[in-house]
Amino acid sequence: MGEQQGRQLASKWAKTSILLSHSSIAPHIPPTRRFTASNLRSMLDSHQMVVVKPVVGAGGHGVIKVTRERGGYAYTYYSQMKRFASFAALIGSLNKQRKGRSYLIQKGIDLATVDGRPIDYRVKYVKTATRWVYRAIVGRIAKRGLFVTNLCRGGTLVTAAEGISRSLSSAQVSEKKSKMRELTVLSTSILEAKYPGIGQLGFDYGIDKQGKIWIFEVNTRPQ
Repeated sequence: MGEQQGRQLASKWAKTSILLSHSSIAPHIPPTRRFTASNLRSMLDSHQMVVVKPVVGAGGHGVIKVTRERGGYAYTYYSQMKRFASFAALIGSLNKQRKGRSYLIQKGIDLATVDGRPIDYRVKYVKTATRWVYRAIVGRIAKRGLFVTNLCRGGTLVTAAEGISRSLSSAQVSEKKSKMRELTVLSTSILEAKYPGIGQLGFDYGIDKQGKIWIFEVNTRPQ
C-alpha cells in the first residue's frame, strides 16, 4: 500500500508540476502542498480556508475542509463540523482521521453555488483512433449541507450549461464552457507530450463566485 501511495503521489505531483510549468495553465491551479503540520499552518495563514484530501481515494472520501477562524480553527468532514481552540488540537484530530495515509493540502476555493449548494464540473476527454473527443461536460451540485459534489455522496448531475446559468448567469455559459475546453485541450497536449500513452482524461473544474475557473485535478483514468 505504501509503495502504491508513493507512486500515485509522485504521479499526482508530477502531473501538477507539468501543468504548473505552463504560463497559461498555472494561474488556474490552486496552490497545493504535501500534508505536513508546517505546510498546513502556512497554508491556513495564507488562505484561511484549505481542503485536505487523500492522495489515493475517490468519491470524496476523506476530504476535509479546514478553516482558520477567530479564536481557533474548524474542520468540516461531510456534514460534521468540529472546532479547535489550538493548532495542536486541530493537527491531532486530522492525524487521527488520516491514519498515516498520504494527504495533500489545497487552497480552498469559494465555489459558485446553486441554491446555496457548491457546484463543480467534470470534463471527460477521450482519445479515439484519430483524435481527442469530449465524452461529457457536466456539472455536479453538492447535496445540501455537504461541500463535496460527488454523486455517490448524494450530488446532483446537471448539464454544464444548466450549472453555469444557475450558479452564475446564462450570459456566461458559452464563455465558461469554451474556457474549460481551451484549458482541457492545452493541458491534454502538455500531458500527452510527457505521457504519450494516455487515452482518457477526467478534468475536475471549479468556478468560484467571481467566475474564475480552477483546475482541481486531472484523473488519468476518469471514473
